[in-house]
Amino acid sequence: MIAPYVLDWLNLIARWAHLIAGISWIGASFYFVWLDNSLTAPESPDDARRGMSGELWAVHGGGFYHNQKFLTGPRGEPLTENLHWFKWEAYSTWITGMAMLAIVYWAGASTFLIDKSVLDLTPAAAIAISIGTLVAGWIGYDLLCRAFDRRPALLWTAVAAFLLFADWGLFHVFGGRAAYIHVGSIIGTIMVANVFFVIIPGQRRMLAQIRVGQAPDPRPGQLGKTRSVHNTYLTLPVLFIMISNHYPMTYGGPNGWIVLACISAAGVLVRRFFVVSHKRRYVVGLPVAAALLLAGVAFAIAPRTHAPAARPGAATAAVPTYADVAPIIAKRCAVCHAATPTQPGFAAAPAGVLLDTPLSVRANAQRIDAQAVASHAMPLGNLTHMTDAERATLGAWIRAGANI
Repeated sequence: MIAPYVLDWLNLIARWAHLIAGISWIGASFYFVWLDNSLTAPESPDDARRGMSGELWAVHGGGFYHNQKFLTGPRGEPLTENLHWFKWEAYSTWITGMAMLAIVYWAGASTFLIDKSVLDLTPAAAIAISIGTLVAGWIGYDLLCRAFDRRPALLWTAVAAFLLFADWGLFHVFGGRAAYIHVGSIIGTIMVANVFFVIIPGQRRMLAQIRVGQAPDPRPGQLGKTRSVHNTYLTLPVLFIMISNHYPMTYGGPNGWIVLACISAAGVLVRRFFVVSHKRRYVVGLPVAAALLLAGVAFAIAPRTHAPAARPGAATAAVPTYADVAPIIAKRCAVCHAATPTQPGFAAAPAGVLLDTPLSVRANAQRIDAQAVASHAMPLGNLTHMTDAERATLGAWIRAGANI
C-alpha cells in the first residue's frame, strides 16, 4: 500500500500538471473560437480564388500577425509540410486528470469515493463503476451525436438530458464530492475523445486527400466543427467542477445534483455570451440570466437553522456544553483534523484545519456548522459515521455561542 505522504506528493504533481495542461488546452480552444468568429472575408479576389474563407490582422507582443483560414486547404498550390496539430494539449489534460482520479479516488476509494450512506460498495465495485461511467459517458454521447448530427437543436437537448441523467445517477452511487468529480470526468472524457476520435482523424482524412491532389470532402471538417463547438460550451462547467471540492455547500446537500446542473447551465450561458460577443453582439441577457440562476441557487441552498417553537408547558432543552460536543469532535472529526491524523489514508489534516484542541474547535465552529451540520459534506463520505443526533448537538452548541 502506498503511504499517504507519497500519495499527497503524487496528487500535488498530478494536479499541477493537470492545471498546466488544462490552461494550454483551454487557452488554445478559446483563442481559436475567438479567431474563427473574428475572421473577415478576404479583401483580395486572388485570395478568395485560392480558397481563403477568412482572414484577420492582429497585433501582439510587439509584432503583427496575419491569420488566414482555408476550409479545405489552398487551391492551386501545395499545402505546407510545416503543420502544427493542436492535440497534445487535450491529450495531456486528460492523462493528468485520469492520474488524479486514480491517485485520489481509486487509491483512496474507501475514503473519497464511497459513501456508505448513499450506497454500500466495496472499493473494487466502486472503482469499476467509476471506470465504467467514463466509457458509458463517451459511448452514449457519441451515439447521440451520430443520431442527431443534422439536427443541432435536438442534439443539444439530448446531450443536456444525457448529462443531467448522469449527474442524477452518480449522486445515487457516490458521495456528493465524488459524484461531482465523476460528472466532470465524463465531460472531460467526452471532450478529449471528440479530439481523438473525430476532430483529428477528420483533419487527417482531409489532409490525405489534399496531398494526393483530390478535392477534400468537407464532411469530416463539419463533423469536427460540431464537436469543437460542444467542447467550448462544456469548458466552463468542467472548470467549476475542478474547483468544486473547495465548496461543500454545493455538493453537500441531498439536491447537490440539481445545484451542479444549475451552475453548469450558468457556465454555458456565460460562455455563450463571450462566443457571440466575438461578432460584436453583446447579449447582456445571457450573463444576467446566469447571475440570476446562481443567485437562485445560493438562496435555495442557504443554511436554515431556525429552532422550533417551544410547546406550552414543555421543558426547555438544555443547551449543549463543550463537554457534550468534545467526544463527538474527537470521535468523528479529529481523527482526520489533527496534527497527526489517526484515520488511515491521511498524512495531514485536510485543508490544514485542526480540530484537536478546544480553541481550534471554537475557531472553526462556523466551518463545522456549514459542512457538518447544515450539510453532510463532512465527515467526508461520512467515514466516521456521524449521526444526525450528533450533528444536531453540534449545531445547538454552535448557535448557543460555541462556548468552551
